[in-house]
Amino acid sequence: MATVVLVGTLDTKGHELAYLRDRVREHGVDVLLVDVGVFEPQVEPDVSREEVARAVGEDAAGLAARGDRGAAVTAMARGAEAVARRLHAEGRLDAIAGLGGSGNSSIATAAMRALPVGVPKLMVSTLASGDTRPYVGAVDVTMTYSVVDISGINSISARILSNAAGAIAGMAQATVPPLDEKPLIGATMFGVTTPAVTRARERLEELGYEVLVFHATGTGGQSMEALVRGGYLAGVLDLTTTELADELVGGVLSAGPDRLEAAGAAGVPQVVSVGALDMVNFGPRETVPERFEGRNLYVHNPTVTLMRTTPEENRELGRRIGRKLSAATGPTALFVPLRGVSMIDVEGQPFHDPEADAELLAGLRETLDGVETHELDVDVNDSSFADAMANRLHEMLEEAR
Repeated sequence: MATVVLVGTLDTKGHELAYLRDRVREHGVDVLLVDVGVFEPQVEPDVSREEVARAVGEDAAGLAARGDRGAAVTAMARGAEAVARRLHAEGRLDAIAGLGGSGNSSIATAAMRALPVGVPKLMVSTLASGDTRPYVGAVDVTMTYSVVDISGINSISARILSNAAGAIAGMAQATVPPLDEKPLIGATMFGVTTPAVTRARERLEELGYEVLVFHATGTGGQSMEALVRGGYLAGVLDLTTTELADELVGGVLSAGPDRLEAAGAAGVPQVVSVGALDMVNFGPRETVPERFEGRNLYVHNPTVTLMRTTPEENRELGRRIGRKLSAATGPTALFVPLRGVSMIDVEGQPFHDPEADAELLAGLRETLDGVETHELDVDVNDSSFADAMANRLHEMLEEAR
Protein backbone atom coordinates (compact mmCIF):
# COMPACT_ATOMS: atom_id res chain seq x y z
CA MET A 1 0.00 0.00 0.00
CA ALA A 2 1.33 3.44 -0.94
CA THR A 3 1.91 5.88 1.90
CA VAL A 4 1.26 9.63 1.87
CA VAL A 5 3.09 11.69 4.49
CA LEU A 6 0.88 14.57 5.60
CA VAL A 7 2.76 17.48 7.23
CA GLY A 8 1.14 20.22 9.29
CA THR A 9 0.78 22.08 12.57
CA LEU A 10 -1.67 19.94 14.51
CA ASP A 11 -2.01 22.61 17.21
CA THR A 12 -3.77 25.00 14.80
CA LYS A 13 -4.83 22.91 11.75
CA GLY A 14 -5.35 19.50 13.36
CA HIS A 15 -9.02 19.05 12.46
CA GLU A 16 -8.49 20.14 8.86
CA LEU A 17 -5.47 17.84 8.49
CA ALA A 18 -7.45 14.96 9.99
CA TYR A 19 -10.20 15.58 7.44
CA LEU A 20 -7.65 15.47 4.60
CA ARG A 21 -6.05 12.33 6.10
CA ASP A 22 -9.41 10.53 6.20
CA ARG A 23 -10.22 11.49 2.60
CA VAL A 24 -6.83 10.18 1.42
CA ARG A 25 -7.40 6.86 3.20
CA GLU A 26 -10.71 6.46 1.37
CA HIS A 27 -8.63 5.99 -1.80
CA GLY A 28 -6.85 2.97 -0.37
CA VAL A 29 -3.70 4.84 0.58
CA ASP A 30 -2.05 4.83 4.00
CA VAL A 31 -1.21 8.15 5.73
CA LEU A 32 1.47 9.17 8.21
CA LEU A 33 0.49 12.38 10.01
CA VAL A 34 3.54 14.47 10.99
CA ASP A 35 3.04 17.19 13.61
CA VAL A 36 5.20 20.28 13.03
CA GLY A 37 3.44 22.51 15.57
CA VAL A 38 4.96 23.27 18.98
CA PHE A 39 1.85 23.24 21.20
CA GLU A 40 -0.56 20.47 22.21
CA PRO A 41 -2.03 18.84 19.08
CA GLN A 42 -5.76 18.76 18.38
CA VAL A 43 -5.49 15.21 16.98
CA GLU A 44 -3.05 12.36 17.54
CA PRO A 45 -0.04 12.35 15.16
CA ASP A 46 1.96 9.41 13.84
CA VAL A 47 5.18 11.43 14.13
CA SER A 48 5.12 13.77 17.13
CA ARG A 49 6.31 17.34 17.38
CA GLU A 50 8.97 16.18 19.85
CA GLU A 51 10.38 13.73 17.32
CA VAL A 52 10.41 16.38 14.58
CA ALA A 53 12.23 18.87 16.79
CA ARG A 54 14.74 16.27 18.03
CA ALA A 55 15.65 15.43 14.43
CA VAL A 56 17.57 18.73 14.30
CA GLY A 57 18.64 18.99 17.92
CA GLU A 58 15.75 21.18 19.07
CA ASP A 59 13.19 20.85 21.85
CA ALA A 60 9.52 21.41 21.02
CA ALA A 61 8.60 22.51 24.53
CA GLY A 62 11.50 24.95 24.55
CA LEU A 63 10.42 26.42 21.24
CA ALA A 64 6.90 26.88 22.59
CA ALA A 65 8.13 28.49 25.80
CA ARG A 66 10.33 30.92 23.90
CA GLY A 67 7.29 32.50 22.24
CA ASP A 68 9.16 33.33 19.02
CA ARG A 69 6.95 32.17 16.15
CA GLY A 70 9.57 32.84 13.48
CA ALA A 71 12.20 30.79 15.29
CA ALA A 72 9.71 27.96 15.83
CA VAL A 73 8.71 27.88 12.15
CA THR A 74 12.36 27.86 11.07
CA ALA A 75 13.31 25.07 13.48
CA MET A 76 10.30 22.88 12.69
CA ALA A 77 10.85 23.38 8.95
CA ARG A 78 14.37 22.01 9.39
CA GLY A 79 12.97 19.14 11.42
CA ALA A 80 10.34 18.41 8.77
CA GLU A 81 13.06 18.24 6.13
CA ALA A 82 15.03 15.73 8.19
CA VAL A 83 11.97 13.58 8.93
CA ALA A 84 10.84 13.60 5.29
CA ARG A 85 14.28 12.51 4.08
CA ARG A 86 14.39 9.72 6.68
CA LEU A 87 10.92 8.39 5.88
CA HIS A 88 11.72 8.43 2.17
CA ALA A 89 15.00 6.57 2.73
CA GLU A 90 13.11 3.97 4.80
CA GLY A 91 10.57 3.44 2.02
CA ARG A 92 7.74 4.90 4.11
CA LEU A 93 7.03 7.95 1.92
CA ASP A 94 5.55 7.59 -1.55
CA ALA A 95 4.08 11.09 -1.64
CA ILE A 96 3.86 14.14 0.61
CA ALA A 97 1.14 16.73 1.17
CA GLY A 98 0.32 19.68 3.40
CA LEU A 99 -2.22 22.44 3.89
CA GLY A 100 -2.31 25.85 5.53
CA GLY A 101 -1.33 29.48 5.35
CA SER A 102 2.11 31.07 5.35
CA GLY A 103 3.53 29.15 8.31
CA ASN A 104 2.29 25.73 7.28
CA SER A 105 3.23 26.40 3.66
CA SER A 106 6.77 27.36 4.66
CA ILE A 107 7.26 24.27 6.83
CA ALA A 108 5.60 21.68 4.60
CA THR A 109 7.18 22.86 1.35
CA ALA A 110 10.61 22.89 3.00
CA ALA A 111 10.12 19.17 3.60
CA MET A 112 8.91 18.74 0.02
CA ARG A 113 11.92 20.51 -1.48
CA ALA A 114 14.21 18.19 0.51
CA LEU A 115 12.90 15.20 -1.49
CA PRO A 116 14.04 14.09 -4.95
CA VAL A 117 12.31 15.27 -8.11
CA GLY A 118 9.62 12.78 -9.01
CA VAL A 119 8.31 12.18 -5.49
CA PRO A 120 4.71 13.55 -5.62
CA LYS A 121 4.35 16.79 -3.65
CA LEU A 122 1.08 18.70 -3.10
CA MET A 123 0.50 21.83 -1.02
CA VAL A 124 -2.99 23.26 -0.45
CA SER A 125 -2.27 26.86 0.46
CA THR A 126 -3.92 30.23 0.92
CA LEU A 127 -0.87 31.68 -0.89
CA ALA A 128 -0.97 29.54 -4.02
CA SER A 129 -2.42 32.29 -6.21
CA GLY A 130 0.52 34.66 -5.63
CA ASP A 131 4.28 34.37 -5.94
CA THR A 132 4.92 30.68 -5.30
CA ARG A 133 8.67 30.64 -5.97
CA PRO A 134 9.62 30.66 -2.25
CA TYR A 135 7.55 27.51 -1.78
CA VAL A 136 8.15 25.62 -5.03
CA GLY A 137 11.83 26.47 -5.47
CA ALA A 138 13.36 24.40 -8.26
CA VAL A 139 11.51 21.14 -7.71
CA ASP A 140 8.11 19.67 -8.60
CA VAL A 141 5.91 21.01 -5.81
CA THR A 142 2.27 21.24 -6.93
CA MET A 143 0.32 24.03 -5.23
CA THR A 144 -3.47 24.29 -5.03
CA TYR A 145 -5.17 27.52 -3.99
CA SER A 146 -7.48 26.88 -1.04
CA VAL A 147 -9.95 29.64 -2.12
CA VAL A 148 -11.11 30.04 1.50
CA ASP A 149 -8.88 30.14 4.56
CA ILE A 150 -7.94 26.86 6.20
CA SER A 151 -10.29 27.39 9.11
CA GLY A 152 -12.80 24.62 9.69
CA ILE A 153 -14.56 22.32 7.24
CA ASN A 154 -17.24 24.01 5.16
CA SER A 155 -18.87 23.42 1.78
CA ILE A 156 -15.92 25.00 -0.07
CA SER A 157 -13.00 23.66 1.97
CA ALA A 158 -14.52 20.16 1.99
CA ARG A 159 -14.53 20.14 -1.82
CA ILE A 160 -11.02 21.55 -2.13
CA LEU A 161 -9.55 19.12 0.40
CA SER A 162 -11.39 16.16 -1.11
CA ASN A 163 -9.98 17.10 -4.51
CA ALA A 164 -6.52 17.33 -2.97
CA ALA A 165 -6.94 13.91 -1.37
CA GLY A 166 -7.83 12.37 -4.71
CA ALA A 167 -4.91 14.10 -6.38
CA ILE A 168 -2.21 13.05 -3.90
CA ALA A 169 -3.60 9.51 -3.58
CA GLY A 170 -3.59 9.17 -7.35
CA MET A 171 -0.05 10.52 -7.63
CA ALA A 172 1.16 8.19 -4.87
CA GLN A 173 -0.17 5.18 -6.79
CA ALA A 174 0.76 6.33 -10.30
CA THR A 175 3.26 4.29 -12.31
CA VAL A 176 5.48 5.44 -15.16
CA PRO A 177 5.27 3.31 -18.33
CA PRO A 178 8.56 1.88 -19.57
CA LEU A 179 10.58 4.31 -21.67
CA ASP A 180 13.59 3.82 -23.88
CA GLU A 181 16.51 3.84 -21.50
CA LYS A 182 18.83 6.61 -22.66
CA PRO A 183 21.39 8.51 -20.59
CA LEU A 184 20.00 11.90 -19.56
CA ILE A 185 21.91 15.09 -20.34
CA GLY A 186 21.05 18.49 -18.88
CA ALA A 187 21.65 21.56 -21.06
CA THR A 188 21.15 25.28 -20.37
CA MET A 189 19.73 27.69 -22.94
CA PHE A 190 18.69 31.32 -23.32
CA GLY A 191 17.05 33.03 -26.28
CA VAL A 192 20.42 34.43 -27.38
CA THR A 193 22.09 30.98 -27.28
CA THR A 194 19.23 29.00 -28.82
CA PRO A 195 21.00 28.08 -32.10
CA ALA A 196 23.96 26.63 -30.20
CA VAL A 197 21.94 24.58 -27.74
CA THR A 198 19.55 23.37 -30.43
CA ARG A 199 22.48 22.10 -32.51
CA ALA A 200 24.18 20.55 -29.46
CA ARG A 201 20.95 18.83 -28.48
CA GLU A 202 20.50 17.41 -31.98
CA ARG A 203 24.08 16.12 -31.98
CA LEU A 204 23.72 14.47 -28.57
CA GLU A 205 20.45 12.86 -29.65
CA GLU A 206 22.26 11.47 -32.70
CA LEU A 207 24.77 9.96 -30.27
CA GLY A 208 22.03 8.21 -28.27
CA TYR A 209 21.25 10.60 -25.41
CA GLU A 210 18.04 12.17 -24.14
CA VAL A 211 18.58 15.90 -23.59
CA LEU A 212 16.68 17.98 -21.05
CA VAL A 213 16.95 21.67 -21.89
CA PHE A 214 16.60 24.20 -19.05
CA HIS A 215 15.79 27.87 -19.61
CA ALA A 216 18.48 29.81 -17.73
CA THR A 217 16.04 32.01 -15.82
CA GLY A 218 17.28 31.35 -12.29
CA THR A 219 14.89 28.53 -11.49
CA GLY A 220 16.01 26.81 -14.70
CA GLY A 221 19.59 26.50 -13.51
CA GLN A 222 18.42 25.50 -10.05
CA SER A 223 16.16 22.80 -11.50
CA MET A 224 18.96 21.30 -13.57
CA GLU A 225 21.29 21.23 -10.60
CA ALA A 226 18.57 19.67 -8.42
CA LEU A 227 18.42 16.82 -10.94
CA VAL A 228 22.21 16.52 -10.80
CA ARG A 229 22.10 16.21 -7.02
CA GLY A 230 19.26 13.70 -7.30
CA GLY A 231 21.40 11.46 -9.50
CA TYR A 232 19.21 11.77 -12.60
CA LEU A 233 21.75 13.23 -15.05
CA ALA A 234 24.62 11.35 -16.66
CA GLY A 235 26.21 14.58 -17.89
CA VAL A 236 25.79 18.32 -18.18
CA LEU A 237 26.21 20.63 -21.18
CA ASP A 238 26.18 23.94 -19.34
CA LEU A 239 26.50 26.22 -22.34
CA THR A 240 24.52 29.15 -20.90
CA THR A 241 25.89 30.32 -17.54
CA THR A 242 24.22 33.75 -17.70
CA GLU A 243 22.58 33.34 -14.29
CA LEU A 244 25.99 33.99 -12.73
CA ALA A 245 25.91 37.53 -14.14
CA ASP A 246 22.55 38.24 -12.51
CA GLU A 247 23.88 36.92 -9.20
CA LEU A 248 26.98 39.13 -9.41
CA VAL A 249 25.35 42.37 -10.56
CA GLY A 250 21.86 42.14 -9.08
CA GLY A 251 19.62 41.09 -11.97
CA VAL A 252 16.30 39.31 -11.63
CA LEU A 253 17.35 35.89 -12.93
CA SER A 254 19.95 34.77 -10.41
CA ALA A 255 20.16 31.06 -9.60
CA GLY A 256 21.94 31.81 -6.32
CA PRO A 257 25.60 31.76 -5.28
CA ASP A 258 25.97 27.97 -5.64
CA ARG A 259 25.20 27.89 -9.35
CA LEU A 260 27.73 25.88 -11.41
CA GLU A 261 28.78 23.73 -8.46
CA ALA A 262 26.42 20.71 -8.42
CA ALA A 263 27.98 18.70 -11.26
CA GLY A 264 31.48 19.34 -9.96
CA ALA A 265 30.56 18.25 -6.44
CA ALA A 266 28.80 15.12 -7.69
CA GLY A 267 31.59 14.15 -10.09
CA VAL A 268 29.20 14.28 -13.06
CA PRO A 269 30.94 14.92 -16.41
CA GLN A 270 30.36 18.52 -17.48
CA VAL A 271 31.18 20.63 -20.49
CA VAL A 272 30.76 24.32 -19.71
CA SER A 273 30.76 27.58 -21.65
CA VAL A 274 30.20 31.28 -21.05
CA GLY A 275 26.96 31.75 -22.97
CA ALA A 276 25.12 35.05 -22.40
CA LEU A 277 27.52 36.36 -19.75
CA ASP A 278 27.33 39.63 -21.68
CA MET A 279 24.00 40.44 -20.05
CA VAL A 280 22.12 41.06 -16.81
CA ASN A 281 18.33 40.75 -16.84
CA PHE A 282 15.66 43.14 -15.60
CA GLY A 283 11.94 43.50 -16.19
CA PRO A 284 10.32 46.31 -18.22
CA ARG A 285 12.58 49.28 -18.99
CA GLU A 286 11.13 51.39 -16.16
CA THR A 287 12.07 48.73 -13.59
CA VAL A 288 15.82 48.99 -14.19
CA PRO A 289 17.37 50.35 -10.96
CA GLU A 290 18.34 54.01 -11.14
CA ARG A 291 21.99 53.22 -10.35
CA PHE A 292 22.27 51.56 -13.77
CA GLU A 293 21.13 54.56 -15.78
CA GLY A 294 23.81 55.36 -18.34
CA ARG A 295 24.72 51.68 -18.83
CA ASN A 296 24.29 49.91 -22.19
CA LEU A 297 20.64 48.84 -21.99
CA TYR A 298 18.76 46.85 -24.62
CA VAL A 299 14.98 46.36 -24.58
CA HIS A 300 14.69 42.69 -25.54
CA ASN A 301 10.87 42.85 -25.41
CA PRO A 302 8.28 44.85 -23.41
CA THR A 303 8.84 42.73 -20.28
CA VAL A 304 12.61 42.09 -20.48
CA THR A 305 15.42 44.65 -20.47
CA LEU A 306 19.04 43.51 -20.83
CA MET A 307 22.09 45.35 -19.54
CA ARG A 308 25.59 44.79 -20.92
CA THR A 309 28.11 43.58 -18.37
CA THR A 310 31.20 45.75 -17.97
CA PRO A 311 34.84 44.69 -18.40
CA GLU A 312 35.26 44.71 -14.60
CA GLU A 313 32.18 42.54 -14.09
CA ASN A 314 33.35 40.15 -16.79
CA ARG A 315 36.75 39.73 -15.17
CA GLU A 316 35.07 38.80 -11.88
CA LEU A 317 32.71 36.42 -13.68
CA GLY A 318 35.72 34.73 -15.23
CA ARG A 319 37.36 34.39 -11.82
CA ARG A 320 34.24 32.87 -10.29
CA ILE A 321 33.80 30.35 -13.09
CA GLY A 322 37.47 29.44 -12.94
CA ARG A 323 37.31 28.78 -9.20
CA LYS A 324 34.12 26.73 -9.44
CA LEU A 325 35.39 24.55 -12.29
CA SER A 326 38.79 24.08 -10.67
CA ALA A 327 37.04 22.62 -7.61
CA ALA A 328 35.17 19.98 -9.67
CA THR A 329 35.72 16.35 -8.71
CA GLY A 330 34.67 14.90 -12.06
CA PRO A 331 35.57 15.30 -15.74
CA THR A 332 35.28 18.97 -16.68
CA ALA A 333 35.97 20.92 -19.86
CA LEU A 334 35.51 24.62 -20.60
CA PHE A 335 34.78 25.94 -24.08
CA VAL A 336 35.29 29.65 -24.78
CA PRO A 337 34.03 31.32 -27.99
CA LEU A 338 36.40 34.15 -28.93
CA ARG A 339 34.01 36.00 -31.26
CA GLY A 340 31.02 36.59 -29.01
CA VAL A 341 29.22 34.92 -26.11
CA SER A 342 25.67 35.57 -27.32
CA MET A 343 23.64 36.43 -30.39
CA ILE A 344 23.93 40.16 -29.59
CA ASP A 345 27.62 40.11 -28.63
CA VAL A 346 28.89 39.58 -32.17
CA GLU A 347 30.25 42.33 -34.41
CA GLY A 348 27.56 44.83 -35.40
CA GLN A 349 25.23 43.91 -32.52
CA PRO A 350 24.37 46.12 -29.52
CA PHE A 351 26.38 44.20 -26.92
CA HIS A 352 29.54 43.71 -29.01
CA ASP A 353 32.35 44.61 -26.61
CA PRO A 354 35.75 43.00 -27.31
CA GLU A 355 37.26 44.58 -24.20
CA ALA A 356 34.65 43.01 -21.90
CA ASP A 357 35.06 39.62 -23.59
CA ALA A 358 38.84 39.88 -23.22
CA GLU A 359 38.46 40.59 -19.50
CA LEU A 360 36.21 37.54 -19.14
CA LEU A 361 38.94 35.40 -20.67
CA ALA A 362 41.57 37.04 -18.45
CA GLY A 363 39.54 36.25 -15.33
CA LEU A 364 39.21 32.64 -16.43
CA ARG A 365 42.93 32.27 -17.05
CA GLU A 366 43.65 33.85 -13.68
CA THR A 367 41.81 31.19 -11.67
CA LEU A 368 41.55 28.04 -13.80
CA ASP A 369 43.70 25.30 -12.30
CA GLY A 370 44.07 22.05 -14.20
CA VAL A 371 40.82 22.44 -16.14
CA GLU A 372 40.74 21.31 -19.77
CA THR A 373 40.09 24.47 -21.79
CA HIS A 374 39.26 25.01 -25.47
CA GLU A 375 39.34 28.50 -26.99
CA LEU A 376 37.64 28.50 -30.40
CA ASP A 377 37.82 31.39 -32.88
CA VAL A 378 34.05 31.44 -33.52
CA ASP A 379 31.00 32.89 -31.76
CA VAL A 380 28.95 30.84 -29.33
CA ASN A 381 26.18 30.10 -31.83
CA ASP A 382 28.46 28.74 -34.54
CA SER A 383 27.46 25.13 -35.28
CA SER A 384 31.08 23.99 -35.01
CA PHE A 385 31.19 25.30 -31.44
CA ALA A 386 28.05 23.38 -30.48
CA ASP A 387 29.32 20.20 -32.12
CA ALA A 388 32.66 20.48 -30.35
CA MET A 389 30.97 20.76 -26.95
CA ALA A 390 28.56 17.89 -27.63
CA ASN A 391 31.30 15.62 -28.99
CA ARG A 392 33.58 16.29 -26.04
CA LEU A 393 30.82 15.50 -23.55
CA HIS A 394 30.15 12.24 -25.37
CA GLU A 395 33.84 11.36 -25.16
CA MET A 396 33.87 12.07 -21.43
CA LEU A 397 30.85 9.86 -20.86
CA GLU A 398 32.39 7.07 -22.89
CA GLU A 399 35.60 7.37 -20.88
CA ALA A 400 33.63 7.35 -17.61
CA ARG A 401 31.93 4.09 -18.61
